Amino acid sequence: METVMETQCPFCSVQCKMQVIEKKESGLKTYKVLPKQNAASEGRLCIKGMNAYQHALSGERITTPLIKKDGVFMPATWEEAYALIATEFSRIQSEFGRDAIGVYGGGSLTNETSYLLGKFARVALQTKYIDYNGRFCMSAAATAGNKAFGIDRGLTNPLPEVRQSDCLILAGTNIAECQPTLMPYFTDAKKNGAYIIVIDPRNTLTAELADLHLKVKPGMDAALANGLLKVIIDGGYADELFLEKRTNGFEEVKAHIDTLDLAKLASITGVPAEDIQEAGKRFGKAASGMILTARGVEQQTDGYMAVRNFINILLVTGKIGKVGSGYGAVTGQANGQGGREHGQKADQLPGYRSIENLEDRAYIAGVWGVEPDDLPGKGVSAYEMMEKVHEREICTLFLMGSNPIVSNPNANFVEEGLRKLDFLVVADMLMSETAQMADVILPTSSYLENEGTLTNLEGRVLLREAARPVPGFVKQDWEVLSGVAELLEKGSYFSYSSAEHIFEELRVASRGGLADYYGITYDRLRKEEGVYWPCPSIDHPGEKRLFETSFAHSDGKAALIPVDNHFPKEQTSEEFSLYLTTGRVLGHYLTGVQTRKSPTLEARQFESFIEIHPKTARKLNIRDETLVKVKSRRGEIVVRSKLTASIREDTVFVPMHWSGIQNINKLTNEELDPTCKMPGFKVCAVSVTPLLT
Repeated sequence: METVMETQCPFCSVQCKMQVIEKKESGLKTYKVLPKQNAASEGRLCIKGMNAYQHALSGERITTPLIKKDGVFMPATWEEAYALIATEFSRIQSEFGRDAIGVYGGGSLTNETSYLLGKFARVALQTKYIDYNGRFCMSAAATAGNKAFGIDRGLTNPLPEVRQSDCLILAGTNIAECQPTLMPYFTDAKKNGAYIIVIDPRNTLTAELADLHLKVKPGMDAALANGLLKVIIDGGYADELFLEKRTNGFEEVKAHIDTLDLAKLASITGVPAEDIQEAGKRFGKAASGMILTARGVEQQTDGYMAVRNFINILLVTGKIGKVGSGYGAVTGQANGQGGREHGQKADQLPGYRSIENLEDRAYIAGVWGVEPDDLPGKGVSAYEMMEKVHEREICTLFLMGSNPIVSNPNANFVEEGLRKLDFLVVADMLMSETAQMADVILPTSSYLENEGTLTNLEGRVLLREAARPVPGFVKQDWEVLSGVAELLEKGSYFSYSSAEHIFEELRVASRGGLADYYGITYDRLRKEEGVYWPCPSIDHPGEKRLFETSFAHSDGKAALIPVDNHFPKEQTSEEFSLYLTTGRVLGHYLTGVQTRKSPTLEARQFESFIEIHPKTARKLNIRDETLVKVKSRRGEIVVRSKLTASIREDTVFVPMHWSGIQNINKLTNEELDPTCKMPGFKVCAVSVTPLLT
């Protein structure tokens, strides 16, 4: 007997389509996974997608509600779980106020769940405290896009145009390991004659494709962008007609760049002046060009300004709004794009509306059937919510699809805070490190069972159909939220019958907003295999390439701003002599909750490691493949050494996917970008010593 499950990968932002084929023979089940043709991945699938079914079908799935009694989780009915949650939520809010409950979401939730979670927080709980782990993924690029262009969408032009670009700058993105099914776009571009520049402290698999690798010192990306701008402006490569007609602020940028010295920029960034010259000339002279940024640039305490400076480069050269030219923030999480558009963020309402805008509040209140004044105001960012937990301003947390004690910076502090909570509810499909701390766990569906839409890195909305029934007593995310709302006497606002029912409301809620989904329907998504937003009407094709004639600001122009050379506040010292940077590896995803439940993926990379340059290792008496202690001002971990000349001598690298004694975020700095509240994951000062001497 053979069962074919049509689905799409739950992991990165490409959202590759696939078939999972289950065959039952002689009482045994075997599985085969086949990639399926689609516009984004073009029928490709990576190692994570090939094995994603393993965690979804794992015997470790949580399939019934669990209530902690005397420190032990006991199975419970949904009625018991709902009743306990409703009692505790009502008691907490009665005693401490509505904002005593926080809601914390995730960037892999569908658009429907993201939308409903925001509505749940603001209508069912009426709390201002809601944010999500996507704050750690896209907030710098999102804020930069909104400020520079007037709108934030992952890529301003479709993926196939990568092949038509003459020059590509990949800044802080390791696509080969994080979005590997996209790599053929770049290898094809190179075959077509494109010049590829990679900016990264490490010689990653992506950097190996580069014609020029700028091995920047961690945290100095904004200064490096200033160097490229200086070469472009001083060399006469600025597009003066474009700047005059379609931008504001160039004179201020030019005046700032005129004060900078290229030799000094080379010194502080660690990139040779001749390489900066070459990169600036190549991009400046190219007829078309794209710049893609990711967490390496964005997860900095100046991430917003660093991205603005890379956008400055595009605008100064006029390389946007035409074939083969544009900006792209390479989204990390499955729905990192859609997750930030419909209300999970502290400052947002659906359709990328602002919660502080009176017209936006009135419109959404009308869609939801509440009074505008009844909607709470702006809350705080994800990490700041953890500070509120410590301060006891938040004493109860409802968490869905996230694992903050591993994913947050300064993880020891976060764990200490969560232990102070009066009540913690976690909705998840597997027992994460955070779920272990919960009072109630609500079992939710996996990607194989969960119908809904996700928006990929291009801004293309895709429909993922449910491929199998839920196991045990598992519920869909929207059923979980509706059930809690019912017992909080807000059930009339959450009377949905399906994910599509929710999407129909989302369409209306987004109508006229920056992220306008009104013209997108499930029927269209089935027929067209995805639709780009903005899509304001049913007969609109969806806008594939943005900014062809104007930007989204009221005057139709893009905004340039001068960007200072930022230095991370935490510098190395005699005690902490190395810079630490973090990132991903091919076989795992986020905090590893799902991928570590895949035997195939776990076997490939079962423990964490630290990359360290051989010369640095010799000075520290560290041998290859030995256990070392890595320590910062906030904590310490133990990982295995991996000596490699691919990294700078002043820098070490540790991936982010492991917990416990290997949790790198026990070391990372809690300092936030002042504009977008992105933590500075990508640079802090550490010491590395052998565990045994």
